[in-house]
Amino acid sequence: MNIQQLEYIIAVDNYRHFSKAAEASFVTQPTLSMMIQKLEEELGVKIFDRSQLPVHPTEIGKRIIDQARVAVAQVNQIKEVVQEEKGIIKGVFRLGIIPTISPYLLPRLMQIHSENKYDIRIIISELTTDQILKGLSNDSLDGGILATPLKEPAIREYPIYYERFYAYVSPLEKALFAKTSLDEGDLTAARLWLLDEVHCFRTQILHLCNLRKRRGGSQQSIFSYEAGSIDTLINIVDKNDGLTVIPEMALANLSEAQMKNVRPFKNSTPVREVSLVTRKEFYRERLLHIIIDEVRTAVPDSLQDDALKKYVVPL
Repeated sequence: MNIQQLEYIIAVDNYRHFSKAAEASFVTQPTLSMMIQKLEEELGVKIFDRSQLPVHPTEIGKRIIDQARVAVAQVNQIKEVVQEEKGIIKGVFRLGIIPTISPYLLPRLMQIHSENKYDIRIIISELTTDQILKGLSNDSLDGGILATPLKEPAIREYPIYYERFYAYVSPLEKALFAKTSLDEGDLTAARLWLLDEVHCFRTQILHLCNLRKRRGGSQQSIFSYEAGSIDTLINIVDKNDGLTVIPEMALANLSEAQMKNVRPFKNSTPVREVSLVTRKEFYRERLLHIIIDEVRTAVPDSLQDDALKKYVVPL
């Protein structure tokens, strides 16, 4: 078994086609096929089911390919660690960002990274938390920006900022709209518009409701529709009754008229912790801290108050 064979099975898994994988690997198809066949013979298992088109890995093949991705990544990291030790910081960083953060962070982050002119190419994908964790485990991602703490043993978390939650209330909710601030119980007093179940932001909002429920509150009519983005939730509230909850950085995108619908929470400061996460085995420390510093530069100073950590809403 050698690294080249591992790279070939990763290529076939990526392209699900032997010819395309060979072309991407700059070898002939017979060479690639022969090397993979030798690996299968050495291991005594079939890695790919060649009877299917497109080609699919077998069940054991999936596990072998996942481990191959980790092994190849760690070999590549050896070269990159040596480069960093020599003061050469360059390469590719594959970054996943959850959808409730990316619209507010990415435009400024991309501008800052471009201005810094580092020889670092950041490949960004908008993904859910589960997709980011899977990408880290199979080495299709180097890092992720998402809400923490995750309490995942294989993940290292680098907290970057703390973002307050705000209520966004329809003027049709006259009693709530008349208030200058809300408490958690007000979230169950009207129709609460939420993101769909793939978003951890939804989970945090439900935790806010559950805090009040344990004190005897009601959760009737908590929602009747689940949206895919915070902007959609805002538009729904603008044209209907009810309320939703939005992150602090979303306020910058609101019009003057929409800002009149925003209410802070009283008696508590619900917050989400946003971190850059990597596998524990990620050792490119200088590159990693360049990206962390760029994210910090991209967000307002008011979000970088570590004292807010005690108000973080569980995931």
